[in-house]
Amino acid sequence: MSEPTLLDLTPDALGQALETLGHPAYRAQQVEAAVFHNLAASYDEITTLPVALRRNLAARIPFTVCDPVDFAESPDRETRKTLFRLFDGETIESVTMAYPDRFTACVSSQVGCAVGCPFCASGQGGWVRDLSPGEIVAQVLHAARAASAVGRRLTNVVYMGMGEPFSNYDAVLSSIRILNDPRALGLGARSFTLSTAGDVPGIRRLASESLQVNLAVSLHAGNDELRSSLIPLNRRYPLNALLEACRTYAKITHRRVTFEIALIDGVNDGRTHAVEVAERLRGLLCHVNLIPWNPVPHRRWRRSAAATVEAYQEVLTEAGITTTLRDSRGVEIQAGCGQLRSRHGAGGSGPVTG
Repeated sequence: MSEPTLLDLTPDALGQALETLGHPAYRAQQVEAAVFHNLAASYDEITTLPVALRRNLAARIPFTVCDPVDFAESPDRETRKTLFRLFDGETIESVTMAYPDRFTACVSSQVGCAVGCPFCASGQGGWVRDLSPGEIVAQVLHAARAASAVGRRLTNVVYMGMGEPFSNYDAVLSSIRILNDPRALGLGARSFTLSTAGDVPGIRRLASESLQVNLAVSLHAGNDELRSSLIPLNRRYPLNALLEACRTYAKITHRRVTFEIALIDGVNDGRTHAVEVAERLRGLLCHVNLIPWNPVPHRRWRRSAAATVEAYQEVLTEAGITTTLRDSRGVEIQAGCGQLRSRHGAGGSGPVTG
């Protein structure tokens, strides 16, 4: 495990660290303003600090150990995937997506993933380790800089990249609290969406938090046999347990649950599949996003045809379930989580320095 970096620290913790080093409280405010408001990417860019102090901080509290090393960009330049190398040489991915009304960062919470969903590239190399709060925050700040470079502002953060966020719950929540703090990036709680493959204890734990973040659940099927083949975690937390936890979440928070369904041709996109999902979700405060599957190398599956997706949506709509057809961003650059990393190999080429 790497030593804590600047981006692992809450504003309060940063103030305490600088006080321990013998610096006045206003220095912490200068650092926060430079990093989160001016989006400085290194101590060298924090010109409000004396050179000697910058060098001292770099030696005592590394700025970050999450360095961008490669990227892929869609032809319209609205979707960009970045590969980061971490302190131990491992790699992770994040994606930025520009929409007319928002600019979204999709970030990773783990190196690899232990869930092992066959339709997702993230788990093909297995789980390696959890990310620290700072490694997550670094991805978000990189996205904020990308937004600023095109005259935009980062508006949303979705934890839908590599890893199962609820398997790294404490670090994920810490990253949200740092980014939510008005002294830091100041993103509103409702700007964050946590996506889970169906970790029931995590859903129940999130329901007890004071943060009004959004919950998204990867559903993909309305019967246990099919869902278990697509999401192995379903064998531990089958649909009855999962949906009961979601109902409890909605009751406690008064917030709707978003269900994500990636439609794969001939696998889970038939009318019968749609009817099963509609029956499962009936009466639950929820919204369904239908997403044509983002192809993964070495899988012979195909994404569902547009007419099939529309027919699936019609079944849900007739059942009174609010549904949105979502575009699958970045197909031409393999922007599905884990795909750029797979192209480079599962790990890195050695520890990162600097």
